Amino acid sequence: MNHGTYIAYDVVMVTLSISFFVLAVVLYLVCKKKPVESEETLAVKHCARAYSLMDIHAATDGFNHSRILGKGRVGTVYAGVQENGELVAVKRIHSVLVLSNAGFGFSSVLKWLSSAQHPNIVSILGFSEAPGERIIVMEFGRMVSLDFYLHQNVNGASLLDWNKRIRIASGAARGIQYLHEVATPNIVHGCVKSSNVLIDVNFCPRICDYGLNFLAPREKRGLVGYVDDEYWNEEGGGASKESDVYGLGVIMLELLSGRGCEEGLIAKWALPLIKEMSFGELLDARLVIPSDMKPLVRLAKVASACVGNSRKCRPSIAQVTTILNNIEMEVCI
Repeated sequence: MNHGTYIAYDVVMVTLSISFFVLAVVLYLVCKKKPVESEETLAVKHCARAYSLMDIHAATDGFNHSRILGKGRVGTVYAGVQENGELVAVKRIHSVLVLSNAGFGFSSVLKWLSSAQHPNIVSILGFSEAPGERIIVMEFGRMVSLDFYLHQNVNGASLLDWNKRIRIASGAARGIQYLHEVATPNIVHGCVKSSNVLIDVNFCPRICDYGLNFLAPREKRGLVGYVDDEYWNEEGGGASKESDVYGLGVIMLELLSGRGCEEGLIAKWALPLIKEMSFGELLDARLVIPSDMKPLVRLAKVASACVGNSRKCRPSIAQVTTILNNIEMEVCI
């Protein structure tokens, strides 16, 4: 090997060494910038747990009557205690609805609904299926319904001052907006009403019973007054995002007036008062009328737009939420 060959060999080796060094540096920087995600760093999507009927019986003492928290159009809710001591709400679907939906994919729907996670909705933890039984397990957290605060508890109304009522309206709107626009696929609640808005110890509203309307789409009990007239149309009716906005509007009227839905009479009573700016008659007499009426006037106008317009002219949940968030920010300053 002559001198020229040695020089060429040295040049090649130096070039290769530099190339390997540069490649190693590049790989190090790339790996440092974008680390490989471990199982711990990957987002885990919640999925409902399948409970055995024996688990449910143990948690509710065999559906003991003393554990009943409430009864609704879809089912009866019991207070349950899991093996680890965690309190849960157990909804036992009415048997007649179980039979009428026997061929429906209950577990598939519940797994889908359980993936919804937001501070303003009640999480679905699990479900149970057995012959003649369909059961939903939800978080409990000692929450009480808005309906109970406003219409059943003697002292409940006084616990909800005007600022809390505005916070409840805006929080409920955020929960519905999440269901309508963020959850994948989007979720139509189907029965937005004050008994389906739970209030936690911090007076934060949590929407429950979302997406369960498939169990009783034409059951009028507990639904009349919280859905628009179009809901009952054979063609183009039924539950929709627009009917959810209508229900939220009715809840806002309840928050403003302290009156119950009364199967839609609240809307017929309140809309003329809002139009005439007769807030002395509209507002809940159990509370002192605030010196600054602007936030309540704006809230009333939003409610009027939700219940006083047809589906085509009704504001979207995004528009409603934006306005209510602004009102909440104003009163919290």
